[in-house]
Amino acid sequence: MSTDQGGADTSAERRDALVGRIFQSMLGAMDLFNLYLGDRLGLYRALAEGGPATSAELASRAGIAERYAREWLEQQAVGSILEVNDAGQEAAARRYSLPSGHDEVLLDQDSLSYLAYVGRFAVSIGQATPSVLEAFRTGGGVSWAAFGADAREGQAEQNRPIFLNLLGSAWLPAIEDVHARLQADPPTRVADIGCGAGWSCIGLAKAYPKARVDGFDLDEPSIILARSNAAEHGVADRVRFQVRDVSDPALAGQYDLVMGFEMLHDLSRPVEALRVMRGLLAAGGTVIIMDEKVAEQFTAPGDEAERLYYGFSTLCCLPAGMAEEPSAGTGAVMRPDTLRRYALEAGFRDVEVLPIEHDQFRFYRPIP
Repeated sequence: MSTDQGGADTSAERRDALVGRIFQSMLGAMDLFNLYLGDRLGLYRALAEGGPATSAELASRAGIAERYAREWLEQQAVGSILEVNDAGQEAAARRYSLPSGHDEVLLDQDSLSYLAYVGRFAVSIGQATPSVLEAFRTGGGVSWAAFGADAREGQAEQNRPIFLNLLGSAWLPAIEDVHARLQADPPTRVADIGCGAGWSCIGLAKAYPKARVDGFDLDEPSIILARSNAAEHGVADRVRFQVRDVSDPALAGQYDLVMGFEMLHDLSRPVEALRVMRGLLAAGGTVIIMDEKVAEQFTAPGDEAERLYYGFSTLCCLPAGMAEEPSAGTGAVMRPDTLRRYALEAGFRDVEVLPIEHDQFRFYRPIP
């Protein structure tokens, strides 16, 4: 009888814990969607630049309706994202402000603490979910383009601070021979495969003025963003972006460094991509792959990182990778042994895990 009672207690505890977890997830989802509103409508920016505001003042600054401004301000204050000067005042008289520190997280796109883009990921995945449902039923996929501008721009905003702050100051200097070559003559020729909005190319060019960088991506809107970003950062004379298939034989053997940052797991044919990257190398050249720092083997339950990567994988990365056939069906949780197998199948002799420490990413160097 005691065993049965203990089992019932355990079941009730698990039930209640799951209820609490799902409720907290719902609160988090609401925060992300309201974060999206504040980001896209420029509401955080209006508070940062104009100072504390009433709902009418914020509505005027941002060009939105006062009633919606008031509800959003109250939601943000209740959730401790904004501060209110006196909650006891009449609704129209309350003034709201962006706390010190929160401005960096919500507005400073060059800060490693910047996170406003996560609302864009939530919205982009939400809009594509009906297509993902169909893919689950049919075994098909969902193209990256189907996730829309929010996914493209959210990815770009995630990439911007890490590549501008870390690529040339911490990551590449940790690879001594590559770091030395990037500073030497003749100028190093670099190919960045799946460059997206170009922040890895721009970060490298800013850190290594002698390098000449070609960024390749098949997503034309991303290349348009990349060209604009390069011009804004003054490196357009040394960085060239192209909508081009890098399997073009004219590109073979031209590059001293070939990079693929957080893109291999999204590809339908990763072995073929690695084989092409090997073919792009000049004599003595190097390939560097950066991908998610997932656990080396599956365990359950997993930590928060595994939960995050599996979440993105089921909802975005795996469907995108299944959009073309045949597909390896890798998904975001590409473990080191999987990448090693792909590289060996592509003709590399071995794979070195590089001594670069980062909470989110692992760096690999396939050996030709």
